[in-house]
Amino acid sequence: MSLGLEVLIGHWKSDSLSTYNSWFLWDERLKNFRSIRRGLAQVVKDIDAGTFGSAFRGSSLETVVASVAEQRQIFKGADHAFLWKPKLRIPDIYENAANQRAFARLLHACDCCDNAEEVVEAIRRIDAHRIKGLGPAVANLLYFVHPTIVMPFNTAIVKGYNAVTGSNVKLGKWDHYLSMREGCLRLNEQHRRLLSNDMGALAGLLFDIGSGRYTAPPRSDDVAAVQGWEADLEKVREDSAAAHKRWAADRESEATHTQIQGWLRDLGKSLGFGVWIASNDQGRGYAGGRLGDGCLTQLPAGAQPGLDSVRLIDVIWVEADGSKIAAAFEVEHSTSIYSGIVRMLDLALGTALGVGVSMFLVAPDARREDVRLQLRRPAFSRVAELGIRYLPYSELGTHREAIGRFGSGLKPLSEISHLL
Repeated sequence: MSLGLEVLIGHWKSDSLSTYNSWFLWDERLKNFRSIRRGLAQVVKDIDAGTFGSAFRGSSLETVVASVAEQRQIFKGADHAFLWKPKLRIPDIYENAANQRAFARLLHACDCCDNAEEVVEAIRRIDAHRIKGLGPAVANLLYFVHPTIVMPFNTAIVKGYNAVTGSNVKLGKWDHYLSMREGCLRLNEQHRRLLSNDMGALAGLLFDIGSGRYTAPPRSDDVAAVQGWEADLEKVREDSAAAHKRWAADRESEATHTQIQGWLRDLGKSLGFGVWIASNDQGRGYAGGRLGDGCLTQLPAGAQPGLDSVRLIDVIWVEADGSKIAAAFEVEHSTSIYSGIVRMLDLALGTALGVGVSMFLVAPDARREDVRLQLRRPAFSRVAELGIRYLPYSELGTHREAIGRFGSGLKPLSEISHLL
């Protein structure tokens, strides 16, 4: 089949009406990558801010998907998967806030990562949520974020892939998509000389085969091809099962992290402070509402130029008159303590508001040594000047209600925390 496919690729590339010439080499194609990626970032912002709404029409997602659907024949109809089907209640990312946030985390994770392993991990995470109606068509969005890693996905591409390889990939299943992606990466590597590092070239070829413009070359190894595909699918499923176990622990960790932020939010309000919740956490569910409910919508003036980093600090307490920041808290349940310290440093050394701020690393009791070792890293030589304190979960959990009822200011927190 390899020689036959190379011959077909040659004919395909010389055909002025093939997707290779009409779409892949289209000047406007590359220009759209940046705008689509910016649009996806806006979708994430809207969901995090709670302003996305409960309908596809008029949302930032509709704008992005429309841009994708305009990418000539290969993506024609790409919007169908995202249109709201009221009788089926799918795709379930408009009325279900938790599913909506999971979708935003997928887009954000793929936008921030830079390797295939992280992209696949993010896909497996969304698959684990089993969101009705939200299947591999999402890959058509992710392709515009990572064109060398993500394979576009639609009916014609699947038909073309099955015809070329003898596989039995089915629409609507993420594990089938991932197995197809593995096979496509191998196909692309075998014919890289004639195709491209951009997976769009191979997607275009398979689209033209699947839509009937070309006939797949005859295969002489049907049995081997099917066995290879089945092996890919089995590996994908095994990897997903192992990942699901990790995510169960991650979800527990995430819930604990949110709970600690909630404790600090409520304690800060009880003590009379204005409370800021990290901009990317404000939409998280907590106590029947959102973590950011009743909290500040902006930080005091003077946080530039380090504002972007400061906005991601888990919890910030602001003086009642809004004039300055009183305390900052980084909750380090299981993630790297390093990033939290960096954000503290950005606040203290990179903004006008950092002078005199009390800073706390809030972590499980068992992580005391981790915190101590990180604070003593040579890269953090100035940390000692800032007096960052370690606040154990147990101390916060035991004393927070009494502090909120009878305490005032930050002195009680200093009493239950430690310098390391």
